[in-house]
Amino acid sequence: MSLQCGIVGLPNVGKSTLFNAISSGKAEAANYPFCTIDPNVGVVTVPDERLDTLESLVKPQKVVPTIIEFVDIAGLVKGASQGQGLGNKFLANIREVDAIVHVIRCFEDDNIVHVEGRVNPIFDKEIIDIELQLKDLESVDRKLQRTEKAVRAGSDAKAKAELEILIRYKKALESGLNARAVDVTPEERQAAVGELQLLTVKPVIYVANVDEKSLPGGNQYSEQLKEMAKKEGAEVVIVCAAIEAQIAEMEDPDERQLFLEEYGLQESGLDLLIKASYRLLNLITYFTAGVKEVRAWTIQRGWKAPQAAGVIHSDFEKHFIRAQVIKIPDFVQYKSQAAVREAGKLSVEGKEYVVADGDVMEFLHSA
Repeated sequence: MSLQCGIVGLPNVGKSTLFNAISSGKAEAANYPFCTIDPNVGVVTVPDERLDTLESLVKPQKVVPTIIEFVDIAGLVKGASQGQGLGNKFLANIREVDAIVHVIRCFEDDNIVHVEGRVNPIFDKEIIDIELQLKDLESVDRKLQRTEKAVRAGSDAKAKAELEILIRYKKALESGLNARAVDVTPEERQAAVGELQLLTVKPVIYVANVDEKSLPGGNQYSEQLKEMAKKEGAEVVIVCAAIEAQIAEMEDPDERQLFLEEYGLQESGLDLLIKASYRLLNLITYFTAGVKEVRAWTIQRGWKAPQAAGVIHSDFEKHFIRAQVIKIPDFVQYKSQAAVREAGKLSVEGKEYVVADGDVMEFLHSA
């Protein structure tokens, strides 16, 4: 499955610098608003040590990691919900992503203009929240009016149920809450507001962009952001976009590791962001491993074997028969698929099998 995260933030918070550092794209980084006018898409491979393990055991012709797409979207300003700046374009682009990566400036630098005149991460966060909430409120209001007419016109039980949920969304948005804070079931949300593609229903990760001296633990600004995010149950990833840009230029893994250690880092900001994205979206990885190809596949946690097979090809799901499953520790211990089978560690699973993170799978189907 394809995963796309939209990088958003006020102008000059470092989001395009971060995008350049973590992706193969080349968004223009400049010290003025709206330097990124069209969304830039960067495809990032997801690092996974288990792929290296399988490669050493299977010795395939090629290895294919899973990927995440990061979209760098033009900077938002106050009034975007009314079309200020590049507001309408921003809001249209953000509707298409699976999750939002909200980059917030947590550093002082007199040479880089702050669009609101001073560094205040909570205020910056709230600017974007308010603009997205206002746009969502417009969408909810429009459907609310249509649904009220349908209820008045007859005794449509479905419309009545939707009306109650829409009123809850309206009240939440009017009180300054995001749509994801409304306590409804996934089914109720889909029925009432699914087609509206609400902006604030999307899950969010906050990226605190700090200066070099604030690594690895952050500073007073990032602590303020953490306290705010905690109330939402959201994650905060601390990065220094300038340092990430330097890391991205290093091709030697040993050199990169030494550089990370100089700043007290165990892994790059990109790795932290990818892991946070997977947790946020409740994703896991399974593998296929053959002589031609070892490959990683991303699926939703809780998916059953036929759904996982469908990520490879829709016919595999339709004509699923069974799956052969090997756990990587067993693969490592016995060195080959044949030896795993002989040891009785290869399991044969049916349609109800729930795929686990790290499963090595082979699907049998009648397609």
